[in-house]
Amino acid sequence: MCRGPCSWATWSATPNPSIRLGEGGAVLPGSRSAAWARLLLTPGVGPRTAHALLRAFGSAETVLDASQASLSPIVGEELARALSEGPNAALLDHTLAWIDASGHHFLTWDDGQYPRALLQLPDPPPCLFYLGRPELLARPALAIVGSRNATAQGLENARGFAQALSQAGLTIVSGLAQGIDTAAHRGGLEGAGSSIAVLGTGIDRVYPAKNRDLAHRLAEQGGLLSEFPLGTPPTAGNFPRRNRLISGLSRGCLVIEATLNSGSLITARLALEQGREVFAVPGSIHSPFSKGPHRLLRDGAKLVETAQDVLEELGVLAARSPAEEPSPVEGVSKEHERLLAVLGHDPTTLDLLAQRSGLAVDQLAAWLLDLELSGRIQALPGGFYQRLSRL
Repeated sequence: MCRGPCSWATWSATPNPSIRLGEGGAVLPGSRSAAWARLLLTPGVGPRTAHALLRAFGSAETVLDASQASLSPIVGEELARALSEGPNAALLDHTLAWIDASGHHFLTWDDGQYPRALLQLPDPPPCLFYLGRPELLARPALAIVGSRNATAQGLENARGFAQALSQAGLTIVSGLAQGIDTAAHRGGLEGAGSSIAVLGTGIDRVYPAKNRDLAHRLAEQGGLLSEFPLGTPPTAGNFPRRNRLISGLSRGCLVIEATLNSGSLITARLALEQGREVFAVPGSIHSPFSKGPHRLLRDGAKLVETAQDVLEELGVLAARSPAEEPSPVEGVSKEHERLLAVLGHDPTTLDLLAQRSGLAVDQLAAWLLDLELSGRIQALPGGFYQRLSRL
């Protein structure tokens, strides 16, 4: 038991004499995990309450054995009564069954596999539900976040950065949302570092549902992580809370496309508060999706144009791989190459392209359609066209 002032990390390193071990040091079913689950599923027990109880009593088992009279001075009479009554029996049984299933990990503060980086947060979750490769939780990681309604260029950037950084050994952390998160996870899975999704729901639920296949891939090749009890739905308040774990697991946070009211800026702010590096990819001054990254850059975030920029800032040594080099333009005629040069990299209208190139509108429209079908440009709302660069 930690007496006097102590940090989360100090407490987690304190041995727990109440844990019963079997052969080979394995925790016996029904002891440690059951005690932690019962404690943490009790309504009203959050990180700070759990910390206060564990500092006072030393272990989850001892807390549950304590009388209401000894609990009340620490948590109050109402919560002391709730601890004596215990959590919902069906939820507890469901949770213990999940914990016992093969490949499922229930990580608590005193577990050696609990991510050390999270123990430095002001409010680390007392427990984590995890599916996937547990060794990824101990590897250096980078968060990549951004808009749910990203442009095609933003999605390509997210996947390209994630793939190159994962290949360099960084585990890519994001939130399984549509848009930039999804592209980042897919890119991370393509590299050696893989990817971890931090969920804003219980680990037995996938949100959004369209990412179910991606979630299955992450569970097999990367990781899925949640601090929420099983069955927790995707309520609005869960996601800002989830964001502190995305940044907390990572050495830095890279923002790719975000509006000024994007939740990605919350993640970036949390990263700064946690002492992590913040990176941003600049974009067109005309795009609302550039407003968030540009504000971060004005506030001191580091501008990045390539994956190598991130690796150098983090001090990660990695040889430049082919995936980090710009891909040559193949299968594009000289006429199309000239049109791409005229188009530039900012969104441009058909009329403005006609003025710049001197070409007839019908000829331009045909060539633009060819370039769109080949994945070289994107048609945007409002009659704009934008070139898609390749990392």
